[in-house]
Amino acid sequence: MAICNPSSSSSSSTSTSTKAWIIHALAVGAAAAMAIGAHAYLYYRRSGKFRSRVIGIIPARFASSRFEGKPLVHILGKPMIQRTWERAKMATTLDHVVVATDDDKIAECCRGFGADVVMTSESCRNGTERCNEALQKLGKQYDVVVNIQGDEPLIEPEIIDGIVKPCRHCFSAAPDAVFSTAVTSLKPEDAFDPNRVKCVVDNHGYAIYFSRGLIPFNKSGKVNPQFPYLLHLGIQSFDSKFLKIYPELPPTPLQMEEDLEQLKVLENGYKMKVIKVDHESHGVDVPDDVDKIERYMREHNLH
Repeated sequence: MAICNPSSSSSSSTSTSTKAWIIHALAVGAAAAMAIGAHAYLYYRRSGKFRSRVIGIIPARFASSRFEGKPLVHILGKPMIQRTWERAKMATTLDHVVVATDDDKIAECCRGFGADVVMTSESCRNGTERCNEALQKLGKQYDVVVNIQGDEPLIEPEIIDGIVKPCRHCFSAAPDAVFSTAVTSLKPEDAFDPNRVKCVVDNHGYAIYFSRGLIPFNKSGKVNPQFPYLLHLGIQSFDSKFLKIYPELPPTPLQMEEDLEQLKVLENGYKMKVIKVDHESHGVDVPDDVDKIERYMREHNLH
C-alpha cells in the first residue's frame, strides 16, 4: 500500500476523527475509573504488602440522644472515656491511640489524663466518619485504623489485637474483607433490647447482617435457648484506604432504617470479617447501664 501525504480535507477529517477518538477514550477511561472507584485499592491489598502501622481512634461526642455527655460520666471515680483509653493503650498491636471529638469539654478532660486529642467537626454523621476526619488531620501514614467505641470501658486489649490481625496481615485469612469487627454471645435478657446490636454471619465468618432486632427470628417469636445468637461489640477495624472511601459512599436504606453505620458497608457490596470472642459485654448505652457496670466491676474487683 502506497503511503502519501493526505490532502488538507483528508487531514481535517483525520484530525476530527482523532479528536473524537481521544474524547471517546477519555470518556471510557473516566467511566472505568468511576466503575472501579471504591474498589481500586483491593489490588493494593492483595499485593502482599505487610501492614505495619496501626492507630486506635476513640470517637467521642457530647451530644447523644440517648445519653448526653456520656463520655464524661464517671464510673467508679474515673470518666468513662479515660477507662476506655486506658484499656486501649494496653493493646499490643496499636502504635498510637487518640481521642477524636468535637467537644471542648471532652477534649479538656482527655488531655487532663494524658490522651492525645484530635478535634473534629460536628458534621460527622457517625464514629466511622469521625475516625476518617481524625486520620486525615493527623497527617501520618497508618495502614489500619481501629474504631474503639468510647462507651466500652471494659473492652479487653486482646479483643483489639484480635480484630487488628486480619487487617495487619493484608486480610490473608479474609482476602475480600475491608473491615473486621468482633461479636460475642448474646445474653437472653438482651435479645429484644434495641441498644444491643445483633449480628449473623456466613459459614466463612463474613457478616451477613446487623440489626437492632433479634436475628435470626423464628416463628414462635421467642428466644430459642439452643441458638447461638451473636452480639456485636463496639469495636471495628478498617483498611485505612477503605476508611477514606466510606464517607463518599451514599447513605443506604438499611443503614438509615436501623441507624447502624456498618450496614452501609454491606449494602455497597463490601465484605466484613467477624471475629467471635468470649467477652462479658458491658457497654454503656443509657444511664441505667452505669449502675450495672459499676456493680459488675465491684463484683470482679475491677477498679
